[in-house]
Amino acid sequence: MPYIKKEFETIKGKKIEDFLKTLNLDLKLTLSLLEKGKISDENNNRLQKNQILKSNYIYITIFESQSKGLKPIFETFHFAIFDKPSGVTVHPLTHQLNLYTLLDEIRFYLGENASLVHRIDTETSGLVLVAKNAFSDMFLKAMFEEKEYIKKYKAIVCGKIDKPIKIDTPITNDDGIIKLKMKTHQNGKNSTTLITPISYDKNKNQTLVEAIPLTGRQHQIRVHLDSIGHSIIGDTLYGVDVNFANDFLNKKISNEKREEVTKAHRLMLQADYLEFKFLDTIYKFSSKQKFE
Repeated sequence: MPYIKKEFETIKGKKIEDFLKTLNLDLKLTLSLLEKGKISDENNNRLQKNQILKSNYIYITIFESQSKGLKPIFETFHFAIFDKPSGVTVHPLTHQLNLYTLLDEIRFYLGENASLVHRIDTETSGLVLVAKNAFSDMFLKAMFEEKEYIKKYKAIVCGKIDKPIKIDTPITNDDGIIKLKMKTHQNGKNSTTLITPISYDKNKNQTLVEAIPLTGRQHQIRVHLDSIGHSIIGDTLYGVDVNFANDFLNKKISNEKREEVTKAHRLMLQADYLEFKFLDTIYKFSSKQKFE
């Protein structure tokens, strides 16, 4: 239960910051939550800085980690690597009060100062880099912004791909009913993905490929592969009917129906390899997750 609402009886007439100091909670954390609008009164009104308390109770929404035993596969003083399974969301939203996420494990094992350097989609499995302190957070996020790393994915796609392909098509937001969806379009942002076939399953008419995104657009690999007629097996957003995709997002599709339509119970996409340089050392990691 990552986000929980805690109730505290107030001291009426006291300034909110002064009252927070009396609580048995980390003061820096509570002041940060106040700034983020995560402290409210009995009527669910967000409390502001310097506000005088008028209600009998206040409610503070706090993240409390809950481990399910997913440990980092590698750790140094400055960073750690997690090998995330498919189906685990990386970071929760405040309204997702009961959702277990990778952030649970990050905070459970690495503490409150640990932070995600980058994210991958819920259904994408594989490697996630986590900074453990302010220095590594700044350095590693700058490294990702400057694309100073090598990141490779594996995917199982429909149809046969028998030679390397460079997909160099701009990507933009889709203008359909699904706001989350992206599309290729000449007026979009420049986007490049390198696709290399690894093996072909003739019986299933599916190809295992390596995908290297040279840019970092939302859903880039999924959009690009779908645009050339080789959508990823298990994809519920691309390569399927828009009504099916919308129903799936609204949790109206059973697991059996999903597998029938997409040919898999999960998205067959994995962040499989990560290589980068940190403090004069080159690190290389490979995912141990399997497409199952």
